[in-house]
Amino acid sequence: MKKSFNIIILCVAALSLVGCDTLKSLHSEYKSQATVPADVFGENVTLTGDTTSIAELSWREFFTDPLLQRLIDTALVRNTDINSARIAIQQSEASLAAAKQAFFPSVFFSPSGSIASFGGSAASKTYNVPLQVNWDIDAFGSIKSKKRKSEVLLMQAKIAEQEVKASIISAVAQQYCTLLLLDQQQDILMATDSLWRISLETQKILWENGKSYSTAVNQMESSYLNVKTSIVDNRRNIREVENAICSLLAITPRHIERSHLGNYSLPRSFEMGVPAMLLQYRPDVKLADYAMAEAFYDTQAARAAFYPSISLQGLAGWTNSAGSAVVDPGKILLNAVASLTQPIYAQGKLKANLKINQLEQQNLMNQYVQTVIDAGCEVNEALADFQAAIEKHDYYIRQVEVLKAAYRGTHELMDNGKASYLEVLTAQETLLNAQLNQAVNMYNGAMGIIELYIALGGATR
Repeated sequence: MKKSFNIIILCVAALSLVGCDTLKSLHSEYKSQATVPADVFGENVTLTGDTTSIAELSWREFFTDPLLQRLIDTALVRNTDINSARIAIQQSEASLAAAKQAFFPSVFFSPSGSIASFGGSAASKTYNVPLQVNWDIDAFGSIKSKKRKSEVLLMQAKIAEQEVKASIISAVAQQYCTLLLLDQQQDILMATDSLWRISLETQKILWENGKSYSTAVNQMESSYLNVKTSIVDNRRNIREVENAICSLLAITPRHIERSHLGNYSLPRSFEMGVPAMLLQYRPDVKLADYAMAEAFYDTQAARAAFYPSISLQGLAGWTNSAGSAVVDPGKILLNAVASLTQPIYAQGKLKANLKINQLEQQNLMNQYVQTVIDAGCEVNEALADFQAAIEKHDYYIRQVEVLKAAYRGTHELMDNGKASYLEVLTAQETLLNAQLNQAVNMYNGAMGIIELYIALGGATR
């Protein structure tokens, strides 16, 4: 009883060395410093007070193509990066479980025995069969800070998984859209090939009948062969993109089933949400905030190192050794020790460690601000790309309509002998180029809305 009382007195004496405010500070929790400027998206972006955002849509709601959904599903199951992120979560969970156990005593079973003989006398056998208990008292929050840091690391691992998930979804969707564009280009190139072949045959007939020159035939054949090589190059590009998708899905190279670019239409309006949504959805912004939390708890642990460490140790078991006497059978062994260690001089290491952690907090705050600014720039760029595609969309539609009419009119003039065949070919080429440009603009618009969705923190749900 007297020993227990002495232990309590020792702990109380250690706590009395510091004030209540200091103890409260050492045990305090991190409070987020995260803020987002109201104009982080840019001065030229008009926002309403509505807090809804396309980022709130799940990826299934945003990407409605069932073939694309199937590809994304496969990627989220098989992709090696996201599986590595899941393993990192499991590792962080194990570290947190260990950090939580640090509040409890550690118990060891440490039996020992010996045999000794002096001057040929009979052997003396001794043994100890104790349970050893060590308990570090977290009076100044050192263990609690480490536990909270482990919680932060677990959250970072989970957010990192969200970041990888969003990156994979974005990559699959963008590669899929690239495939749709290449398919559309291949269709246009095949149509061009057919027209150019007919034109070449016609040009040869005109030359054979003395109504054209051989140079015209050669120029027409050169254009026809150029289309042929473009078809081969485009087919090779399709194979490359299919392989890229297979790599994301962690499957062997194969044909990727897909729909058609013409089945898509660009949305005319959507809600971006207020800038604060960046904090709620963007993984990199949340990771930057949690990095500050991690540094905060490192600083807390560095402060706690200046204060005494208190530990309790105890032994309980049986022994047949009592001092110099050997008793058989054994008797109960009890031992309890309390120790207090107060740093006096540690060669400046404690102060240096505290200063380093405080500077790291400042550095991470600067990095957080930069992360928010970069996020705002990404949103601004994606929005500009999407808006430009929307503005050009109607122009391309009208241009294709006008060029179709021009082609039909030129062909009628040629039939009536009022236009040359070269003028018809020029009208055809101009129409096909306009259709290619229209397809590219559709692709740019699709890429812009995907990038905007990701930039606002979408695909993390």
